[in-house]
Amino acid sequence: MDLRETPISAHYEYEGRIINMRADDARMPNGTIAKREVVEHPGGVGVIALTDEGEVLLVQQYRYPYGEVLVEIPAGKLDAPDEDRLSAIQRELREETGYSADEWIPLGDFHPAPAYSDEYITMYLARGLHQGRQALDEDEFLDVYTVPLQELIRDVMDGRISDAKTQVAVLKAARMLEL
Repeated sequence: MDLRETPISAHYEYEGRIINMRADDARMPNGTIAKREVVEHPGGVGVIALTDEGEVLLVQQYRYPYGEVLVEIPAGKLDAPDEDRLSAIQRELREETGYSADEWIPLGDFHPAPAYSDEYITMYLARGLHQGRQALDEDEFLDVYTVPLQELIRDVMDGRISDAKTQVAVLKAARMLEL
């Protein structure tokens, strides 16, 4: 069976600084028409930044939609959909933590919300870290700290880390490093 849905029309309900929201009509495989709501997002990047001591750089930041502080890997959105993803994560790591890295290993991509968003996040493992100066955006407030990778794996598996990109990146890095 051909499972593809064919777009018929698109109407922008909202165009914002970070996301756009579109309402589409689409033809289903059986010929019927269905409504589809799509959140357009330029994409994102995230990194497991691993120190020589086997610790991972993490950030804590308040996430407004949840009304709480979450623990996450350093990450960010692309400035444009065609921005080079490696350059973007190098920028984000430097801005959020002050660190740069000698080695960048791709961990792959994932779609955090494929039912309603076109966003995908590219993840990396960074090693050979060098500390520099943090350069947060004026509306960005976060704390940086380190946790041993083995402890972070346990935190993910025990449900203490709720952020999806962090969960995926931690488990992929652990598998790659054969932990």
